[in-house]
Amino acid sequence: MEIIAGYASCVRYCSSCFSSAIATEAQTSSESEALGAEVLAVEPEVSTLDLVELEPAVEPVAEVEVPVELAQVPVEQPAPVAAPANTMTTVDSLEQIMEYSSEGSDNSLNQVTSISQLSDVQPTDWAFQALQSLVERYGVIAGYPDGTYRGNRAMTRFEFAAGLNAALDRVNELIAAGLADAVTREDLATLQRLQEEFAAELATLRGRVDALEARTAELEANQFSTTTKLRGETIFNVAGVLDEDEAFDSQITFGYRVRLNFDTSFTGEDRLRTRFQVRNIENFDSDPIGFSFSGDSDGVFELDDLVYTFPLGERVEIAIAATGFAVDDFVASTISPLDSSGQGSLSDFGFPRQYAFNTGSGAGAGAIIQLTDNLSLDGGYVADDANSPDAGSGLFNGPYSAIGQLTWLSDAFDAAITYVHSYDPAFGSDNAAANTYGGQVNFRLIPGIEIGGGIAYTDIAGVPGDAESWSYQGTLAFPDLGGEGNLLGILAGVPTYTAVPGTDIETSFLVEGFYRYRLTDNISITPGVIWIEDPLGDDTDSTIIGALRTTFTF
Repeated sequence: MEIIAGYASCVRYCSSCFSSAIATEAQTSSESEALGAEVLAVEPEVSTLDLVELEPAVEPVAEVEVPVELAQVPVEQPAPVAAPANTMTTVDSLEQIMEYSSEGSDNSLNQVTSISQLSDVQPTDWAFQALQSLVERYGVIAGYPDGTYRGNRAMTRFEFAAGLNAALDRVNELIAAGLADAVTREDLATLQRLQEEFAAELATLRGRVDALEARTAELEANQFSTTTKLRGETIFNVAGVLDEDEAFDSQITFGYRVRLNFDTSFTGEDRLRTRFQVRNIENFDSDPIGFSFSGDSDGVFELDDLVYTFPLGERVEIAIAATGFAVDDFVASTISPLDSSGQGSLSDFGFPRQYAFNTGSGAGAGAIIQLTDNLSLDGGYVADDANSPDAGSGLFNGPYSAIGQLTWLSDAFDAAITYVHSYDPAFGSDNAAANTYGGQVNFRLIPGIEIGGGIAYTDIAGVPGDAESWSYQGTLAFPDLGGEGNLLGILAGVPTYTAVPGTDIETSFLVEGFYRYRLTDNISITPGVIWIEDPLGDDTDSTIIGALRTTFTF
């Protein structure tokens, strides 16, 4: 029968289909088995608020390519030709064929009615006549959405099943239309042989699908959570003072920090983050800034973050924190490319100082309002003692900080203007309040080179002399230097110093250089050197600190 012969020619046109399909399915089986070694969880959409200093692991889902699909003509089915005794085709199997043949139909081309509609099919192609007959005489061919047929591409068994099913539908249509004479005994023999051969392939596919469904069911029954994904980061840090000044403690140290983040999503767009942290990294007494990852919890895991973020419409992101939040957690970005305790600068000076002068961290709420595609208005309020009912404490009567920021993020440069108002009796008076003003920029000059910096000014009112504090810094970053994921960073500037009217001002100066080298997707090492001139602002000698940070992410 010509329609069957034509379809067979088109099958041969995809000459490597079965060998490629077998390799593809073997790979799929291996990937499915590998999947069993991981914990299944719903991956929440990344929030605009970056609430943890971990490298994002969430990659966007690739757009699925619509496979070659042959059109189907829905007709009333006559009694089927009796299958041989060894045929394993069942009603469920045929339903699977129908299901796969209809997949992607929303994105496919309409029925191709002329061979000229397929832009990559030429008259010189050896199967051109067979394909032309199937298209123009029988109407059982459709192409990709871009108008191509891709005849040299490997074909999967599912595509073959869909095509054969469409061809059989056309045969049945001819029979139902009273054109049975067009079907010869040889055609029926060819049709029967194709059914027998395809029945074996379909049985194999069904067995693999059943096995995959069984493994998936087992994973679902034993998975950690249907809504929660665990992310972790571990830091090992070796450090020592390289100068010979005996005025300070200078023993070589080895410390660690571990963070475990449980990210839960209930809608796919929200996120509840529960972070536990343990660390024992101490700073040197000659370093007024300290490491960006330092702290000591006496070897005990503590609840470090508990925050829920969710979208409100298309342009607003809301964050509600029960503990562990600081004012910089309420902004779209701190702009500095070196601001990451696990992947950025070794010293905490990579964290812009306008966010550092506040009352600490606690409970509060904030929002990021996207004014345009590039510009956002960020703000939030956080209280240190929100859980305490004591006088001078609570959500509104204790130490607190409030932030407002305009953030501009683009491909060419990023910038932010920041205002922070803080109140804390520890400033030296019950009426003491601090107003901090800051600006930060970062320019991407060419791919691989970024330059920026910032300035911070704080006015402390309500204390004798109304003290003022200043800090400024410059940053130079070379991302992907020497390989993807690497980072060479240079940081220099004046750490925060306080100027009191009538007193002499002594300032320190800090320079840091580090190089983050990415060993694997999950392991990076960062050697670096920190030089501080007059670290305590009292004419003391300069100090040099060397450190080696190793970061594991999982």
